[in-house]
Amino acid sequence: MPVLQPQLTHTTLEEYDALPEDTRAEIFDGQIFYMPSPSQEHQTISMELSTILNTYIKNNKGDCRVFHAPFDVKLSDSPLTVVQPDLMIICDKNKLDGKRCNGAPDFIIEIVSPGNPADDYIRKLYHYKNAGVREYWIVDPQRKNITVNYFAGNLLNVPYTFNSVIKVNICNNLFVDFSDITKILEQ
Repeated sequence: MPVLQPQLTHTTLEEYDALPEDTRAEIFDGQIFYMPSPSQEHQTISMELSTILNTYIKNNKGDCRVFHAPFDVKLSDSPLTVVQPDLMIICDKNKLDGKRCNGAPDFIIEIVSPGNPADDYIRKLYHYKNAGVREYWIVDPQRKNITVNYFAGNLLNVPYTFNSVIKVNICNNLFVDFSDITKILEQ
C-alpha cells in the first residue's frame, strides 16, 4: 500500500465534513491524510473482533457501544484531529452526536496496514494516550502480534502473539482468543 501523503494546508472541520462520503481520510494536527481501502485480511480480523466485542456487550447488557471504521472520532478541535479507528468501544453516550464521537473512546483497536505501520505504533499511540483513550490495541497481521496499551493501568506496549488469549482490560471478563481468529485467516 502507498505511504499516506499529507495535504500541506490546514483542514477545517467544515472542509473535512464536505469531503465525499466514500473518502477515507484522517486529520492529525490540522493536516489531512488520505487512506487506502483495507485488505481482505484486515477486514476479516476487524469483523471477527467486532463480533466478539459486540456480542460481549450485548450479552452483558452493557451501556457501551461498538463502532467500526469508517466512523469519525474528533480527538481535538485545536489543532483539529479527527481519526477513524478500525474498532472502538464508546461508553459515554454524551460523546456521540449522531455523526461522530467527540472525545476519546474508551477502547480502540487499530489493525496495522503494511504501508504505514508508524501511523499506528507512533502517531496514533501518541494522540490516543494524550486524548484519554483508556485502552489501545495494535493488531499487526504482518508480525502476527498484538500490542496492548492499557493507559488507565499504566501498562504500555505489552506484546502478545496471534496464539494468545488477551484480556480486554476495560471489561470485567472479556477475553479474546486470537488463535480462533488465526484459524479463520488460514481458511
